[in-house]
Formats: sequence, structure tokens, C-alpha cells
Amino acid sequence: MSLHPVIHAVTRRIIERSKPYRSAYLARIEAARLQGVHRGALACTNLAHGFAAFSADDKLKLKEQKAPSVAIVSAYNDMLSAHQPFERFPPIIKQAVRDAGGVAQFAGGTPAMCDGVTQGQPGMELSLFSRDTIAMSTAVALSHNMFDAAVYLGVCDKIVPGLLIGALHFGHLPAVFIPAGPMTTGISNSEKAKVRQLYAQGKLGREALLESESQSYHGAGTCTFYGTANSNQMLMEVMGLHLPGTAFVTPNTDLRDALTAAAARRAVDISQQGKEYIPIGRIVDEKAIVNAIVALLATGGSTNHTLHLVAMARAAGIVIDWNDFDELSGVVPLLTRIYPNGEADVNHFHAAGGTGFVIRELLDGGRLHEDVTTVMGQGLRAHCAEPFLDGDTVTWKAPPAASADINVLRTVQQPFSADGGLRLLSGNLGRSVIKVSAVKPQHRVVEAPALVFNSQEDFMDAYKTGKLDRDFVAVVRFQGPRANGMPELHAMTPALANLQDAGRRVALVTDGRMSGASGKVPAAIHVTPEVLAGGPLGRVRDGDLIRLDAEAGTLQALVAESEWNARTIATGDLSASHVGMGRELFAVFRSAVSAAEEGAANFGLPPPLNMPQEQDNPLAVPEQQSFSDEDSLITRR
Repeated sequence: MSLHPVIHAVTRRIIERSKPYRSAYLARIEAARLQGVHRGALACTNLAHGFAAFSADDKLKLKEQKAPSVAIVSAYNDMLSAHQPFERFPPIIKQAVRDAGGVAQFAGGTPAMCDGVTQGQPGMELSLFSRDTIAMSTAVALSHNMFDAAVYLGVCDKIVPGLLIGALHFGHLPAVFIPAGPMTTGISNSEKAKVRQLYAQGKLGREALLESESQSYHGAGTCTFYGTANSNQMLMEVMGLHLPGTAFVTPNTDLRDALTAAAARRAVDISQQGKEYIPIGRIVDEKAIVNAIVALLATGGSTNHTLHLVAMARAAGIVIDWNDFDELSGVVPLLTRIYPNGEADVNHFHAAGGTGFVIRELLDGGRLHEDVTTVMGQGLRAHCAEPFLDGDTVTWKAPPAASADINVLRTVQQPFSADGGLRLLSGNLGRSVIKVSAVKPQHRVVEAPALVFNSQEDFMDAYKTGKLDRDFVAVVRFQGPRANGMPELHAMTPALANLQDAGRRVALVTDGRMSGASGKVPAAIHVTPEVLAGGPLGRVRDGDLIRLDAEAGTLQALVAESEWNARTIATGDLSASHVGMGRELFAVFRSAVSAAEEGAANFGLPPPLNMPQEQDNPLAVPEQQSFSDEDSLITRR
């Protein structure tokens, strides 16, 4: 099927918008490529330091500068269940690279915080900024100038976006992302949600809650609901940065280890000394970014990626905004029901057909660009595949022709809904996004008086003291990146769900985040500009009538314009969020961070080149062959 016209139009718009920045980015990575094997530029003393701890054989390979050197950049720690399996990966990678004729070094580790641990705690105010810290840590790891390719080990929330941003700043280096896989299934997600709501109502004690949570989060691997961590893995698949079908293979299995080794060998193959040179800066282009947005929408993925995808794209000189998400959402069908948009977990989704099924359906339905480059050196059709073991060797087979469970995974012809369920809201309260794929139609329009809170703790105090048994729109402000690092606000979710279940008309409006666990209560999040940047949420007063209309795409305070414009922006004491738990170390991040729609990032676009832009068809892409030393990446555009 030919590409859907809206997908084509949005892609064309992004390419035109990005031209000066993308050209500057490509020029920069081309200049880095032309330097040749980077360790060849190192003085003897520098190089001796770089391989001092190597074996004699590996030293010889590096001295001759003929064998590719692969960097391992890992976000391992065993605080995160998803990252604990990475402890075993470096020896597997090193041996696989050695067998392929290269050498591999553990180049550096990055921080990796668990939002599940910090949720509702002061440490959560470091979470978003950890993404940019991870990007900088990745740059430090690669700054030794020793490497010809890199593999990146990460799974969760801010970690994969941070690794990718860092990798794109070394865009001349080939890269393969290697996941760890999800933990095995524990108790059902519906049971987990029920226990949380009962606890919020005071009907269950802490011991019962902890037992339920422990049965849900019970072993090594990614949390199995479809939050930001698993959304990351879906995006790496559709952007062609994983080996096909690797995202949701459970850890500590023979297949998982074989895939890790295969990914390491592939990094050797795509290095400049390998069979075909495929730098990551060429893989992540405008079409790949559009494909990522489409996959996010088709699977009901995390709203965090309305920030992260913007920041990742900018690292490659590509400019996207929420209008692009909104327009694409209108033509991308929802193909999955994974918690919190359903009851199944990612293991169930994988068993029903998984990522290869989704990619094939979207390609066949004209919703994805097939003519892209991936780590496989082919178009995206190569990623319509599922891995299996044949002895010790990984083989790939086509995904099943039909879904094994149509309650979890469906075709483009019979989707769960005709659109992706992510919408842009705008009005006199600013611009925001809302995820409605789990919100029932009768709850998608709420008009009710505002109750204003300056923190989720204030909200919870009001809930626990019985002050919220009414129809209302909770306006939770001073939660943006400048104010306090934009923490996720999940502490309110069970309370709002209880009120909605009791028949109250409720909604949330905030300049903070709700992430991949955004659920059945309508929530206008990431409101931009935030209050600390003069945003209009600072004009809202208790009792103002607020209308959130996810169908019409509007977010309005129904206040006379003259009165609205005459109001001053509220101020708040944010000092408690700026000191303690290391938050004072991130003051420079808060002062320099961009708006949510610009990625809530501390890094800008590459400055545009003073050069004429090409007049070719803006949707033209390079032919799908490897990039040789003689080819210029700029002229190939």
C-alpha cells in the first residue's frame, strides 16, 4: 500500500522545517568521519593509556589500527530491575566482538535512576534532568577518541533517550542498542490497580499494598506494563536501532544471550572497517523520527515521548512539535491494548505477535516509511521479524499472519480505534497534550470548577481529608521543568480514579508529567508555557470554570477576557524543591531548560550552516546501501 498522504505531508513539513539544522548536523558528522580511525590521531602516550589493561592480542589489534574497536556504554545498576541483567552483558559482547575480529572495551557507565523508587519523592525532581546527564555521560565515555562503533545498554524511562541523544552527538559512529528484556509476568495489572485504589480509599493496609506490588515487580527485567521503558523499546525497534524483534525477549535466557552476541557482531559489521558502514546519524533521519511517532501512537505509548522524541530529534538536527504528533494521531490506528490501555502486559503482547506484527501491519497499511536505513543495512521491512534459536544461532522468521489474541493486538483493518489517542489541546490555558486511548468517551469532555494546588502533596492532603467529593478540575501548577524538574505526578492517579468511579466529573490540568501510566482520568499535561515562564495556569483561581474538551482539542478557562487579562500570574515559594536530595546541583539545568514542547532539554539545535539548501525532492532519501569512505554523507542528501 502507498504511504498515507498525511504521513507524507507531515514528513515533508518536518524535512523542510529542519533543513538548515539537519544540514549542519550532517556536515558535522561528515567532518568527524573524514578524520579516519580516531585512535590513529592519538599520540603514542595517549594510545598506550587507552589499551594498557588489554591482553597482548587485543593490544596488537589496536596497534595495527585495522580491527574495529567497539565501545560499550552501559546504564547498568541493580537498583533497576530492568538494568540488572546488564551485569552479564559486557563479557558476552567482548567475546562476540573478538570472534568477529575486533576488540571491545567498557567505555563508560551512565547514571540510571528508577522512577518507580523515586515516584512521589524528592528524588523524582531529578528524573527528567537525568536524561541530559546521561547524554553528557555518554559523551564522556566516547570522548577518549578510541572507538569505531558503539553498543548501548539501556532500557528505562530517561535512559534510552539520554543514551540516544549522546550517541547522536557522535553521529559518525555506528551504533546498536541492546535491550535486556521484560521480567516475567506477575499478578495481573487489573488486580494491581484495584489494590492501589483500595489502599487510596483506606480499605487496605500498607502490608497488603506492599505484597501486591512485590508480586507485580518481582524479578529481573523491565516492569511489564506499557510505560515509558517499554515504549522506548518499541521506538528502538521501529527506528531500526535494535536487531529485529529483540525488545521483549526475557532476560537470562539462551535467546537473550544469543541476541546480545549477535548485536555485538553487527556493530563490528557496520563499523568503517566492517562490511558496511552505517553511522547512527544517518539512521536517525526525518523518516525514522516520523516512524517513531507513528509506532508510539499505534501502540498507545508513553506521553513522556512528546518530550523525549522532540529532544532526540533535535540532537540529529530535526525539528518536530506537538502539531506533528496531533496530525499523525488522527490517521494512525490503535493496534494494541496493553496496560494501562488494557489489561495485558508486554509479555502477552509479545506472545500475541509482538513488534514484528505491529511494524508489518503499519507498513502494509501505509503508515510507516519503509525506505529507511537500519542497523541491518536494509529497509524497515527487515524488522518485520521474530528471533528464534537454531542451536546456538539466531534466526529470524516472519511474524504470525494473524494475531494470537485480538483482545491485545489487532490489524490495521480492524483496530481498537481509528486514531492513536494522543491529542493536542490548546486555548487560553496554553498548549498541552492528552492521552485518551484509555479514557472512555463519556469522560473526554469535562467542564467543572477549578481547584488549584501547588503540589501533588497539597492535592492528596485535600483528598484524604474529604474535601474533593465533588465535580472539579484539579489545576496542579509549578510542576514544569523550570520550577522543579517536572516530576511525574502519579500519586494522584488512584485518588482521581476513585472519584471518577464514584460518579464525579474530574480531570487534571498541569504543567507537570504523568508519563506512560496516564490512564482512565482525562489529564491535560505538559501545559506550556509553564507557570514559572509566565504561563496562563498562573492566572487560574479556585472556582474558575474550566473546560477540557479532548474531542474538540481545547483547554479553556471560561473567564471573561477582560478579567482574565487583568489577572497577575501567581507566584509560589519553590525553595523546598531546590535544595536537598542533590537538587541544588541541578540549578543550572532548571535555569537553562527549554519548554516542554521543545523537549524540556538543556541542549539546542546545531547552528545552521550559511549554505544554500538543496532543491531536491524533500522526501528523497539515500539509496539503501552502506556508506563507504569515499562517499560524502552531505552529497548523498
